[in-house]
Amino acid sequence: MAMQINIGINEGDRKDISEGLSRLLADTYTLYLKTHNFHWNVTGPMFQTLHLMFETQYNELALAVDLIAERIRALGFPAPATYADFSRLSSIKEEAGVPNALEMIRLLVEGQEAVVRTARTTFKAAEKASDEPTADLLTQRMQSHEKTAWMLRSLLA
Repeated sequence: MAMQINIGINEGDRKDISEGLSRLLADTYTLYLKTHNFHWNVTGPMFQTLHLMFETQYNELALAVDLIAERIRALGFPAPATYADFSRLSSIKEEAGVPNALEMIRLLVEGQEAVVRTARTTFKAAEKASDEPTADLLTQRMQSHEKTAWMLRSLLA
């Protein structure tokens, strides 16, 4: 028999937070996949810059998905982990075909901003339940994605 979770957050609040984190996980994983796709397929005069930049970004996202999934588990719920789950939960759509380099940058800005919005909506549930570890994780994720969006946006100026 599994032990009850007694961390000072009731089950209903843990479930609400986990559902928000599941959407965040889906967005983060979808953005990871899109960024990795663009790393592989970017061409043009900015190739070297973008190839390396996208690699840095997808490596950061790969670490982030693990932290988010582990927080969901710590709250007592299973982490979504299939493409079907991610497709259903994510606010970010996959790209068909291979966009040009400038369109890749624009799409990644949109993706970074989408993750921020998802994290921000989840933050309310964490705050309501005094779930500081989740609030801290969300704050770090928002800060990282806002900075990356700014850096990508700067390439389009």
